[in-house]
Amino acid sequence: MPASLDKIAPWGRSLAEYIRMFDLTEANLGLHILDCAAGPASFNAEMHGRGHAVISCDPIYAFSAAEIARRIKQARAAIRKSTEAHRDNFVWTEYGSIESLARIRMAAMKQFLADLPLGLDEGRYRTSELPALPFRDLEFDLALCSHFLFTYSDALPLEFHLGAIREMCRVASEVRIFPLLPSFGTARSPHAELIIRQLSAEGYRCEIRRVPYEFQRGGNETLCVHRDGGRREPGAERP
Repeated sequence: MPASLDKIAPWGRSLAEYIRMFDLTEANLGLHILDCAAGPASFNAEMHGRGHAVISCDPIYAFSAAEIARRIKQARAAIRKSTEAHRDNFVWTEYGSIESLARIRMAAMKQFLADLPLGLDEGRYRTSELPALPFRDLEFDLALCSHFLFTYSDALPLEFHLGAIREMCRVASEVRIFPLLPSFGTARSPHAELIIRQLSAEGYRCEIRRVPYEFQRGGNETLCVHRDGGRREPGAERP
């Protein structure tokens, strides 16, 4: 659990964005879904409104909606400034401008903030974080992780990524991670190839899937990891 929100920049996305980022079908939406490092996304709120089962986990849920709202307001200017400084690394066809993007993001986060108190009471939001999750083996059909793994490649080492993905595969039959780019970058994280190689050697099935979403230039791929085929301990040889 974080001691404060000072070093966290909460920034959330909508159900419509999740559907395209993770290439989710109507059948996928009906699965039992875990959203890891979910932050202030409106995905859970919108899915709950449709009668779907989603659990979101993030350490920021230890804080109240009012505290998170204050931190969003504080972080907004810095995020806007960074986006402006790297504006050529983004595809603006859909969002048009930084002002339009900010309105869309703030609308999603406003929906999250309104849903958080009820969602906490119902157990839809859990205060937990990777790489250790408080869920049973295969409790979920699908685990998602948006803009955390790979995004913070500079801060989170390769072993953290591997541990986090193994943990998500422990609790879900399939894992999808988006994007494969570092923050504000346009080339795949250096962790991506190494992770795929290691997980494949351990018996996981890995697939990079092109998705119908690209805001960060080159960020139109999601990593899908399946645990079918059986797990082996790290370093174990193939039979």
